[in-house]
Amino acid sequence: MFRKMRRIKQLLPEQEARDIIARANTGILGVVGDDGYPYTVPVNHILIGDKIYFHSAKSGHKIDAIEKEPKVSFTFIDKDDVAPSEYSTHFRSAHVFGKAHIIEDPNEKVEVFRAICERFAGDYMDKFEGMISKEAHLTLVIGVDIEHITAKESMALIKQRK
Repeated sequence: MFRKMRRIKQLLPEQEARDIIARANTGILGVVGDDGYPYTVPVNHILIGDKIYFHSAKSGHKIDAIEKEPKVSFTFIDKDDVAPSEYSTHFRSAHVFGKAHIIEDPNEKVEVFRAICERFAGDYMDKFEGMISKEAHLTLVIGVDIEHITAKESMALIKQRK
């Protein structure tokens, strides 16, 4: 169903892909947009088990697209250093395919919303704690069930590991 990576020597183990996703502040969400055009948008996310979650306004292009076609992709860039003298890039990235859905269960929604706030608010979490339960209903939380996950890195980085 999903293509095998062409440059198999650059394939990283699944756990490294998960580590890349967990470290990344931003993931680029890809959906099937209006008139079949791809639409990508950066989102702040959190990886919990086999799901990637993010929050969103209740309406907009990505929500319309997800409701029309739940199949999505995500790209996460961990390293992207141009090496002009080598005419190359030292990169490391992860890619996910999955199906997105709006989280309807209010308990799961608040739990995930809290986890997202904890991840990005850090030491300022006390400012958000009271808001979470009161305002979680004003946003959407979307979950993406991971169906396929890969990661790869440049040959230069692979050689550095050895």
